[in-house]
Amino acid sequence: HGTVELDEMGAEALPRRTPAPAWLPTAKGEEGDFCLRSSDCSAGLCCARHFWSKICKPVLREGQVCTRHRRKGTHGLEIFQRCQCAEGLACRLQREHGPADASRLHTCQRH
Repeated sequence: HGTVELDEMGAEALPRRTPAPAWLPTAKGEEGDFCLRSSDCSAGLCCARHFWSKICKPVLREGQVCTRHRRKGTHGLEIFQRCQCAEGLACRLQREHGPADASRLHTCQRH
């Protein structure tokens, strides 16, 4: 029967272990590079939404403004996501010495 030969032909036609596609970066992503998850980015960067794609953005340092999520659900709606604070820092309300309503900014502060 011809079917056996066909099966072998089919298997034979498949290329051997193909190299990674050209668009898959072998090195870790630098700031501004497209990514799928934070592990795609270099140390000190995270993968965050930017418009409708995701790019590597720097992890926040002490004193930088951060996003505090009151409701878990709002995270997906952001067009510009920020990274989380760096290791050892927490996103806290900035204690302003100005008017009480001073643009309630959250910044990365030491625990």
